[in-house]
This record gives sequence, structure tokens and C-alpha cells, in this order.
Amino acid sequence: MPSESADAAASVYVVHRIEFMAVLCRMNTPKVSLRVIPSPVNPGLALAGWLALCAVAGTIGAIASLGAPEFYASLTRPSWAPPAGVFGPVWTFLYMAMGVAAWLVWRERGWSRARGALGLFVLQLGFNTLWSWLFFAWHRGALAFADILVLLALIVATIISFGRIRRLAAWLLAPYLVWVTFATLLNYSVWQLNPPLLR
Repeated sequence: MPSESADAAASVYVVHRIEFMAVLCRMNTPKVSLRVIPSPVNPGLALAGWLALCAVAGTIGAIASLGAPEFYASLTRPSWAPPAGVFGPVWTFLYMAMGVAAWLVWRERGWSRARGALGLFVLQLGFNTLWSWLFFAWHRGALAFADILVLLALIVATIISFGRIRRLAAWLLAPYLVWVTFATLLNYSVWQLNPPLLR
């Protein structure tokens, strides 16, 4: 019996000793906080890059629109259609806002962690550029209207994706959504009023 009591006491001692060491380990172990490794790209250069991307898209669209003022003036337009001189300043502002919005998302997550949202942004930029060629260069009213419908859906998807990462970035795209919605209605109206000029 004494031997059994000694064994039991030894077992209890070992268990308590292990628990005590575990507590000490938890107390002495420093807390490790996970943090995102900062991007090696300078934020200022990245902002310039996103603005440049939007500027390139705008420039490619502008090349297709070299004869746009004369062509636009020759079209039968609804009474609520804006004058041709409005489009340039509006698009300049919108492209700048778009570039800043994309930069904010990139700065928040980086390309690898925001690939889906930024990929949508680049995709809608492509459809944006294509519209100018379809409408002004090739005079394809139906295809331009189909393109702008896809563009509108991509803008909505991009805003939703941006909003999940940085709310300000989503709000910066709100004027773009409003303008393209207006442009969609204008595209359809002008296309229907000018069947000989816009196929």
C-alpha cells in the first residue's frame, strides 16, 4: 500500500509540474501579430501608374473619336443630349477618379489580394475603350449599345468589389456609374434615331 500511495503521489506531482510549465510557456511566449508585407512599389509611383493606365485607355478612345464632333453634330439627337464640348471635361474627371479608386484598392490589399476587384476594373476599362471605336470610328450603333450594357454591368460589379475593400474607392466610381447610365440611354436613343448612319 505505501508503494501504491507513493506512485500516485508521484503521478500527481508530474501532472502538476507539466501544467505549471505549460502556464509559464504561455506567459513567456510573445504574441505574434500577422501583418501584410508592404509592397516594394512606391505608393506615389503606383498612383502614377494607375492614372497612366486610365490615361492610356482614354487616349486610345480619343484616337477613335478624332472625327467625333463632326459625326455627333450630323446625328439626329434627343432634346436632352448634351453638346459635344461637355464630353471631354467629364471624361477627364472620370478617368482621374477611376485611377485614384484603383490605387486605393491596390494600396489596401495589393494586386495579389485584390486581383479579382482590380481585374474587373481593367476589364471594364477595356470595354470602355472599345465603345468609342464601335460608335465613333466604325458607326456600329447596335454593337456599341451591346458593349455599353456589358460595361454598365462591369462597373456595378467593380463598385461592389471595391466597396468590400475600400469604401472610398467605391464612392469614387459612383459618378462614373451615373454618367455611363446616362450614356447608355443616349446611345440607345441616338442609335434608334439614326438607322442610316448607325448600323
